[in-house]
Amino acid sequence: MTPEVFVELFRDALWMVLIMVCAIIVPSLMVGLVVAVFQAATSINEQTLSFLPRLIVTILALMAFAHWGTQMMMEFFFGIIERLPQVLW
Repeated sequence: MTPEVFVELFRDALWMVLIMVCAIIVPSLMVGLVVAVFQAATSINEQTLSFLPRLIVTILALMAFAHWGTQMMMEFFFGIIERLPQVLW
């Protein structure tokens, strides 16, 4: 295996992980920011107030993007299988 092939596979894998994590984490971060601004504006110092909306949004994001993420992982896996002769030789 040449270093270029390994670097390309590693770059593609890292890009896939980054996209999949961002699809789940970014909505939760946005809700957390809105709740934090609301808490700062109203001087409410309740810790559980920020946890529940972020948890719900994270679960909804997982439900919304689960099919897409699974499809993306399957395409990456099939791409690796197609590149197998190139990797081995």
